[in-house]
Amino acid sequence: MTAFDAGGLNQYDESVGDPAPPFDPLRLCVFTTVAVIACLLGPIAVLAFALVAIAGYAAARRAGLLRSRCKLGDTRLVLIYLSAIAVLSAVAVPFWVMLWAGIWT
Repeated sequence: MTAFDAGGLNQYDESVGDPAPPFDPLRLCVFTTVAVIACLLGPIAVLAFALVAIAGYAAARRAGLLRSRCKLGDTRLVLIYLSAIAVLSAVAVPFWVMLWAGIWT
């Protein structure tokens, strides 16, 4: 009786190639972090994120970006949307402050 030769097992086969890397759910972690910040800071966080996004899209538009991967597509529409969100959140800040002041008094 002969012993089984396992020397050829567990070796790299170039004809098969490398396996696909596993899915990294980093975006889900980022979305959760943004949601927590928005939950804790309310409209102040929304205003801050909107202002950063407006600055980014304005700079990108000046650099020549006319279409965004955003669902709205045209960067002008994205800027209008972000501006509306910034205005609404700025209007909401005093009400949010009054809400918290009422809770703590």
